[in-house]
Amino acid sequence: MTRTLKGKAWAYGDHIDTDVIIPARYLTSSDENELGKHCMEDIDADFCKKVNPGDMIVAKENFGCGSSREHAPLAIKGAGCSCVIAASFARIFFRNAINVGLPIFECPEAADSIETGDEIEINTKAGTIENKTKGKVFSVTPFSPFLQELIEQGGLIPYVRKQLESGRGKK
Repeated sequence: MTRTLKGKAWAYGDHIDTDVIIPARYLTSSDENELGKHCMEDIDADFCKKVNPGDMIVAKENFGCGSSREHAPLAIKGAGCSCVIAASFARIFFRNAINVGLPIFECPEAADSIETGDEIEINTKAGTIENKTKGKVFSVTPFSPFLQELIEQGGLIPYVRKQLESGRGKK
């Protein structure tokens, strides 16, 4: 099944670290909805008031650098964002995003072209990012079928839970 993500872009620069994504003062919870209330507030105080379900964060180089906290991708999901597009990701953020079921797309060309307010549509299976506002289409390597299923299930824990419940996790 093809999954299409649609939303408005919220563009940021280079080296957006996990302390900016979710400030440490809010790490008293691991509930994504609670964390989402404070997502990006130290770089964009009104982000949570402006973002709509399905919107996307777009950034330049090294998005998610800093600490290894899983709270950062959880906060992005909790804020209602459908994904993150960046020129590059910190490796630990990349892993944590997949583990919690947050789709991320590494595409320098898209990250350089997309601006705040642009309407974006992503076909996750085909690996296309379309900037509807500017009429540009970018290619990105789609996730493997396994990773697509893991993300669709909401991350690693829900995926494993489903596997165990269905008996596929037993040997």
